[in-house]
Amino acid sequence: MDFSCKITELKGIGEKNALLFQKLNIETLGDLVHHFPKDFETYGDALKVESLPDSGRAAFLGRITKEPSLLHRNGKSILSLQAGDETGSVKITYFNMPYLKKTLKPGSIYVFSGNVHKKNGICSMEQPKLFKPEAYEALLDSLQPVYAKTKGLSNDTLKKYIKKALEALEEVPEYLPKELLDKYGFSSYMDTLSAIHNPESREAMTEARKRLAYEEFFFFILSIKYLKEDLQAKENSHAMIPTAHTGRLMEALPYRLTDSQKKAWKEIEGDLCSGGTLNRLLQGDVGSGKTILALLSLLLCVSNGYQGAFMAPTEVLAVQHFETVSRMIAEYGLPFEPVLLVGSLTAKGKREAKEKIRDGSYNLVIGTHALLEDNVEFKNLALVVTDEQHRFGVAQREKLTRKGGDVHTLVMSATPIPRSLAIILYGELAVSTVPELPKNRLPIKNCVVGTDFRKKAYEFIEEKVKEGRQAYIICPMVESGVMDELENVMDYAKNLKKELPDTIQIEYLHGKMTPAKKNQVMEEFAKGNIQVLVSTTVIEVGINVPNAAVMMVENADRFGLATLHQLRGRVGRGTHQSYCIFIDTKENEHSKERLDILNHSNDGFFIANEDLKLRGPGDLLGILQSGSFSFRIADIYTDSNMLTNASEDVNKLLKEDRTLSKESHALLKNRLLMQMEKEHGKTI
Repeated sequence: MDFSCKITELKGIGEKNALLFQKLNIETLGDLVHHFPKDFETYGDALKVESLPDSGRAAFLGRITKEPSLLHRNGKSILSLQAGDETGSVKITYFNMPYLKKTLKPGSIYVFSGNVHKKNGICSMEQPKLFKPEAYEALLDSLQPVYAKTKGLSNDTLKKYIKKALEALEEVPEYLPKELLDKYGFSSYMDTLSAIHNPESREAMTEARKRLAYEEFFFFILSIKYLKEDLQAKENSHAMIPTAHTGRLMEALPYRLTDSQKKAWKEIEGDLCSGGTLNRLLQGDVGSGKTILALLSLLLCVSNGYQGAFMAPTEVLAVQHFETVSRMIAEYGLPFEPVLLVGSLTAKGKREAKEKIRDGSYNLVIGTHALLEDNVEFKNLALVVTDEQHRFGVAQREKLTRKGGDVHTLVMSATPIPRSLAIILYGELAVSTVPELPKNRLPIKNCVVGTDFRKKAYEFIEEKVKEGRQAYIICPMVESGVMDELENVMDYAKNLKKELPDTIQIEYLHGKMTPAKKNQVMEEFAKGNIQVLVSTTVIEVGINVPNAAVMMVENADRFGLATLHQLRGRVGRGTHQSYCIFIDTKENEHSKERLDILNHSNDGFFIANEDLKLRGPGDLLGILQSGSFSFRIADIYTDSNMLTNASEDVNKLLKEDRTLSKESHALLKNRLLMQMEKEHGKTI
């Protein structure tokens, strides 16, 4: 068997089971073995009850002291029991696991492993894992993989079939050139896959992860360089000249551009009017005013008689940009003729919009991925602006720019990345940075607290809602059963409705909802009809809701600082004082040190650099580390040295073989083209 074989070829996976795997985007053996662990569990010595911590993960060896009781409440079964040793007892609760009543008999001895909570002298655990003492002994000091999963697929099931797939694979090609394998001392790809799923030691896992991270960076950068043409050297047929429109708009605005905005605008205008091609990244902290620079660029474009396109990653954000432009046309008499092109338009609306884009009636097209459709044709497209550009693939951006020949390209990102890394990640793009915030913004007040603060946080949110404000609460997971120790949106929203008054409208939002439903919820929140929104990080790139004044992040210790800063950027966008509450569930020295950086600074670029210093071998795996780019295992901060090495290696490779036509690079080129085809639907 090879990577392309369907998972149904593995014994035990039928068509019904395959549908569950599809929810995790797993259809082939290649998909299955590249479903890397999100984390690793380690199992330490089982403690005496008196030695259990007040909170956090631990294990104890205990005897069940009496018959478990089983209750049914609100459609949920609750199994309660007591277990302990000569030093104390622990109250243990299992939800929706009634079958355990037959197993857990008084006098039986087990190791219980899970999160411990001590309150008012009572020690308790919910949903702890259950082991026979000899089975637990075998796990001591081992690294057990933890996978992202879905309802109906347990971690043990995924582990079982990944192991089967690795045993069934007969041929695993080596895509990297031999000289690179030798240069870094990488193991074979087959050994690397085995080690990342079943590491014999932390060192073996580290080495496997190192190769996989390097490879992700290598192919990411290779795809950029391979697709890239040297546009800067070409004379551009869409050359522009400065016009009075941009100057008049800057004078008419109710605020003055910051010094960094003025500097960035000079760089952008200079590129557009140079005769060459604008090919620039505009990197600015959340709320730094990148949108007005994008609109100035598009204004210069249309006032020179050309068409411009503004592509956003979500429909709600595209609508927001369209409404902003429409409002500015009314206020300042700007020469824009805009149209909104998004997936939810009716077939008739799309057809009419595309006709007027084709004949040039619309000089500004604002939309989502809908702009990439083959039948969207422009008359004289000269400038493409891409918002939150890391949400789009390299080939997607290239596809849009090719709709107008030698098109000027401005890509924007609010993800703060150290300049040295940004230059690599964005290929040959010139980089403009807008680090400062507008002077009228009130700094966000931050606090890092433990789980005991939750009740006070809810009271604070209730108080702010009564004042007319709104709040976000972020959970790392969509539903239970993925990583059980982490908060999930579905259960959290349900429980929150019991904590807050009925007068407060609470809704949830996550990435598995249909686009129409997501848009509906976000629009209702923007209108103020929803006061508290419980969400995953899907709102990281969201709408501008100036009335939102509280951001609360659960399991903040499990997110990268860049992601947390992005999330925090959803508040503090209006005239009201805003607050961010980070719930630290680990409450150890390492998580405290990391979160303290956010607690004492609202500067995204400072945070990014501090994150770069702090990250090390301890942060090998974990959810949502960078807050940018779709790397499965690599992290731009932890692995910055590998990122630099991969960039240098790609440059050297393409200098020797620009088209990858050498026989020794055939597999490499094949892997690159397969990756592009899978990510973008067809080979570019």
